[in-house]
Formats: sequence, C-alpha cells, structure tokens
Amino acid sequence: MGRDDNGSIELRRFQVVRPEKNGLMAEQVVIQVRDMIRQGTLKPGDRLPPERELAKRLGISRASLRHGLRFLAAIGVLTSRHGSGTYIAEGPPALDSEPLRMLAELHRFTPDEMFETRKLLEVGLAGLAAQHAQPDHLAVMAEEVAEMYAALNDPQEYLVHDIRFHRAVAAASGNQILAALMNMVSTAMYERRRATVQRATDLKESAEFHRTIYRLIRARKSDEARAAMGEHLELAQRAFASEETSKPNEGEVGDLRAKGRRRSRVSQNVENN
Repeated sequence: MGRDDNGSIELRRFQVVRPEKNGLMAEQVVIQVRDMIRQGTLKPGDRLPPERELAKRLGISRASLRHGLRFLAAIGVLTSRHGSGTYIAEGPPALDSEPLRMLAELHRFTPDEMFETRKLLEVGLAGLAAQHAQPDHLAVMAEEVAEMYAALNDPQEYLVHDIRFHRAVAAASGNQILAALMNMVSTAMYERRRATVQRATDLKESAEFHRTIYRLIRARKSDEARAAMGEHLELAQRAFASEETSKPNEGEVGDLRAKGRRRSRVSQNVENN
C-alpha cells in the first residue's frame, strides 16, 4: 500500500469530493472513507494524512473535513493519538458513549436496567474470554486485579481499574461487537457509580471476585467463568443499591467536590482504556 515519507496513506489515494445534491461535504468524506475500507485501501492501523493536506486533496474546507472525521471517530472507525495523528481504529471499536449517557439522563435509565444489561452481556463475554483470551489479554486482567487490590483505600481509583478489568474481559472475548457494546454500557455505569463508590463497603470482596474470574478465564473454564461473573454482578447490584440509599457524610461531600474537579481527567482515562 502506498505511503508517504511520514507513514501516512498517500494523498493520491483520496479522490476530490463531489457532493451529491442532497448531501453535505462532510457526509461525502464519510462515504469515501467507507468505500476505501470496503475496497481494502484503508485498513486497521493506517494513519490518515495531515488534516490540512487531506482537506486540500479532497477539495473541501477543513471545517467540513473535521465534521466528517468527528462522525467517523464517534462510530469507532477513527482514533486520535496525541502528537501522532489520526488512525483507522484497531481492535474493538471505541464507540462514543455520549449518546448513551444523554439517553440515560433523558429516559432515566434505572440501575436495575443497567445491571440487567451488564448481566446479559458480561456473563456471555466471560465465557467467550475463557475460550479465546490471548496472553496479552490475560496480562491486562492480571494487572488490573493487582491495581484493584492496591486501590482498596481509594474507591474512585478502584472504580477505574474495575471498569478496565471488565473491558479487558470483553476484549478477550474475540467478539468486537459485544466488546463495543460493553464499553458503551460500562462508561454509562461508571458515570452513575462514581457518585456513590465512596460509600462502598465491599471493595475487598469485589477484588477477590475479579481475581477468581481472571483465574477461571486463564484456566479456560468457560462455564465456571460465566457463573462467577453472574454471581459477581448480582453482588455488585446489591452493593450499588446499598450505596445509593446510604447518606454521604460531610467528609465525603468534600471529597466528592474535589473528585468532581478532576472528573474530566478521570473520565477520559476510563474511556481511553
């Protein structure tokens, strides 16, 4: 495949955008990238040319190009790497969770609905992970379990590693569609749980369950991994209900305000992993 000196896909492989009568320039960018993926011209891991050069090649404004690229990023086709550029995504697509968060707020998704969704997805994912997990997946799970034990006295930090562990299990399943759905749901769940996790009393028990699930996946015991994940989620649902009904103390209120000031950093950390 042709690349320029910087390792990007050569500009000559892109065509000048010719908008349809009922189509915007940005939409045509999306269509062209889609067609190039179908033809095999663009593949996972390929880096796009710099924005300025690509906009010139396509014959459109940088604003129109950005709109198209943002849409492609939102549906998990593109990913940005700070200081490196824009790439065709590799691995499970990182679908934008913002629409789900907005729907959760609009329709008032209940915790029971969220946990029901998690059970339907994650029990099956644990079984698949036991069948398909690769050494790198197992290494990530082991690392997140260790980080959970190290964060038992920091519930907010614990929650980040908890979410990462479940995403690692999803990635190990080998099913990119289920993994993408799991990532969306886990982000919505994180936003809800971060407000109550300071009142958690089950973190050690939770860490032990995660360790058990990891060991069962590593041992290729699919049925046992499914059962352990189901039991873990049942206990997690009850623990979350207890957290929501208990009242925060004054010290926790101050902690939550401080945590809120760093929300964007922590949320981004969860979404990027």
